[in-house]
Amino acid sequence: MLAAPLFGYLGDRYNRKIILGAGILFWSGVTLGSSFINELYYWIFFLSRGLVGVGTASFSTIAPTIIADLFEEGKRTTMLSIFYIFIPVGSGLGYVLAAGMAEATGDWHWAFRVTPCMGGLALVLLILLVPHRTQRRTAAHRALSISGTIREAAEKPGVHRAAKTTWCQDVISLAKNWSFVWSSLGLTAMAFVTGALGMWVPLFLYRAQVVQGIVSPCLQESCNSSNSLIFGGITIGTGILGVIAGAEAARRLRKINNKADPLICAASMFVSALCLYIALMVAQTNILSTFIFIAFGELFLSVNWAVVTDILLYVVTPRRQSTAIALQILVSHLLGDAGSPYLIGIISNAIQARNAHSFQWSFWSMQYSFILCAFVGVFGGGFFLLTSFYIEEDRKEAEKH
Repeated sequence: MLAAPLFGYLGDRYNRKIILGAGILFWSGVTLGSSFINELYYWIFFLSRGLVGVGTASFSTIAPTIIADLFEEGKRTTMLSIFYIFIPVGSGLGYVLAAGMAEATGDWHWAFRVTPCMGGLALVLLILLVPHRTQRRTAAHRALSISGTIREAAEKPGVHRAAKTTWCQDVISLAKNWSFVWSSLGLTAMAFVTGALGMWVPLFLYRAQVVQGIVSPCLQESCNSSNSLIFGGITIGTGILGVIAGAEAARRLRKINNKADPLICAASMFVSALCLYIALMVAQTNILSTFIFIAFGELFLSVNWAVVTDILLYVVTPRRQSTAIALQILVSHLLGDAGSPYLIGIISNAIQARNAHSFQWSFWSMQYSFILCAFVGVFGGGFFLLTSFYIEEDRKEAEKH
């Protein structure tokens, strides 16, 4: 999270392919090194796992801007959707691969020794397939490049040459870009809900099953494990379907309405919040319905991942895109999934402390605290609606520059 602004600054000013390569190398090296750390130095192990985020920051801030430069607007949404599909797929495969290696070798350390091999493959593909330099361009730039020379481009009315700016000037400019601000807050609401669900849903499902008499309280460990596995499968499946559906809906509706992207995001957030609220309300009586509505809630949350990035890429000038993505990552993690699991836990503990200690109240306390996620989802939808009021003007302004 903290490294993202640094890579945003570098990505807007230096060769992005080299930065990506360095990020992958560091990422893989830290992962491999962590597998050789002795239990006596567990704090170094924790530190090395945290440093993986430095590599993640390099990729998540810079890769979308390269995709934006390599593909025209119609294909860009599709390619971004493919990029974001691999986030839930990669997360799910990580569990499968790690478990498989631990079982095959009898040593969990080997899970951290296979991943760097994939990092090495990614580095080779990056070197061979990604152009050394990609041209930063907007629709206006592409149209002008057809006319021939730089002089002709400069003489076109309404088009301004890009001037070199400092990082502080870039941040101030982005703060005045209301489409970027509101969509980033919408993404923050998404991250808040996603982080809370990822941490607490398996335990919530277990407590619901105990209250319904489906499982015995003494089976907590095994039940949590099965719920985690089911929830992980739901996350992978809904992540893939949601990203594909969001990209396709944006591609089709954009031809009809210039505000289609933020409206899709707003509608999906509202529907997701409703589905999550229903899942919470039926959890005490029907566990199957709870699973179904949680799946729909995650599905509609996933609709927005590629679309939100696409919004950023066309309302922010290319020379500020890496910085914009970095700030969006910083805010969405800082105010979103970095604190939401902790906040839900605090509220649940506070409710339980005021009432009798029982499995019924342990379920109710978590149920009531989870309602916060539904409200945050509604706020997220409102933020995307506000984005739709400014998006056409901000898009034209970005194309001018």
